[in-house]
Amino acid sequence: MKKLDILTIGGIILGMGLVVWGIAMGGNFMVFVHVPSMLITVGGSFGALLVNFQLNQMRQVVKLTMQVIIEKVQEPAKLRELFFRLAQKARREGLLALEDDLSEIDDPFLREALQKVIDGMDPEHIRDVMETEIDALAQRHQLGQSLFRTWGSLAPAFGMVGTLIGLVQMLVNLDNPDAIGSGMAVALLTTFYGALLANLILIPIAGKLEIRSEAEIAYKEMILHGILAIQAGVNPRILQDKIRAFLSPQERAQADDKKESAERDELLAWD
Repeated sequence: MKKLDILTIGGIILGMGLVVWGIAMGGNFMVFVHVPSMLITVGGSFGALLVNFQLNQMRQVVKLTMQVIIEKVQEPAKLRELFFRLAQKARREGLLALEDDLSEIDDPFLREALQKVIDGMDPEHIRDVMETEIDALAQRHQLGQSLFRTWGSLAPAFGMVGTLIGLVQMLVNLDNPDAIGSGMAVALLTTFYGALLANLILIPIAGKLEIRSEAEIAYKEMILHGILAIQAGVNPRILQDKIRAFLSPQERAQADDKKESAERDELLAWD
């Protein structure tokens, strides 16, 4: 399931809004709008990014940005319940009976791992293949984080380049007051644009991608542990306790409350 990440959008809007409000409170907002400075900072840093990365890596910029805005929701508590049900079915009817549940599983990683169990593959082979896939996923995620962190370091640098350009223009035209004003605008605004772009957008996006990556890797490791436990014939209750270690304290509390509620309903049904 995917949902819009309100925090990312709201944070950028809030940050930009406060900057604009601060500028407007201090005077004329249009003074801070300077197209040449924007081109030097944004265009120059993006050009350097093209030099640093390969074409197939740069194609991921839009995709990675969408991953920040659109969050892929992981639901460990529901996965725990699914594993409990699958473990019960496997102990009653055997591993082959789980093939009927494949069509109900949306997660490709989980479906692939469960298919390998149904096919009777060796547990070590399953672990090796799925861990390799997790490592490859982590490397792809690190590339995306590196891309935005690199861009975040280049933007202020090109802000300084713009500052030097502005200072040179100002010093060359000391006898022309109009040129001095234009040169000072480039000198100061490029640094402003570079700092704003890096610290409000690019570096925070890299941080958000890192958090998402850690969560997704932990979720896939949880899947791998659960699948191997089902294959080994682990008691469903023990499997639940094992998977519980992957849950956050809040998710554990919710899962425990749900478990207690189910047990109460079961006792009432017997009465």
